[in-house]
Amino acid sequence: MQVVKVLVVSLLLFAGFSLSKEVGFTQEDRERLVRLEATLKVFMEQIDKRFEQADKRFEQIDKRITELREDMNKRFEQADKRFEQVNRELDRLVSIMVGVFAGQIALVGAVIGFAWWDRKTVIRKAKEETLEEMEKELRPEKFKKLLNALREKAQNDKELADILKRYGLL
Repeated sequence: MQVVKVLVVSLLLFAGFSLSKEVGFTQEDRERLVRLEATLKVFMEQIDKRFEQADKRFEQIDKRITELREDMNKRFEQADKRFEQVNRELDRLVSIMVGVFAGQIALVGAVIGFAWWDRKTVIRKAKEETLEEMEKELRPEKFKKLLNALREKAQNDKELADILKRYGLL
C-alpha cells in the first residue's frame, strides 16, 4: 500500500520536473495536475478498498482453514479413539484365545496323566489277579505232582531229560 503511494508521488514529481524544465507551469498545467491528483486520489482510494476487500477475503479464508483444521483434528481424535477401542477388543480376544489354548493344553495333560496313572494301576491290579489265579490253580502240591510226572517221563525220553537238566529240575 505504501509502495503504491510512493510510486504515485514519484510519478507526480517526475512529471512536474519534466514539465517545469521545458516550458514552466501554466494555469492549464496546474489544472491538469489537480485533476491528475484527484484522479490519483480516487484511484488510491479504490486500491485501498480493494486491498481491504482482499484482506477480508484472506481473513475469511483463514477462518475456513482454521475451521477445517479443527474439524480434521476432531476426526483424527475420533479415529484414534476408535483404533484404541479396536486394540482393546483385540487384546481381549487374544487373552480369551490364550486362555482357551491353555485350557486345552491342561486338559490334554490331565488326560495323559490319567491314562499313565490308570495304566500303572491296571497293570498292578492285573499282576495281583494273575498271581492270585496262579496260586489258586497251581498249588504247591499240584506243582510237585506235575514235576514228578515229568521226571518219570524223562526216564524214558532223553530229550525231555536234557530239557529238565538244563533248567535244574532233574
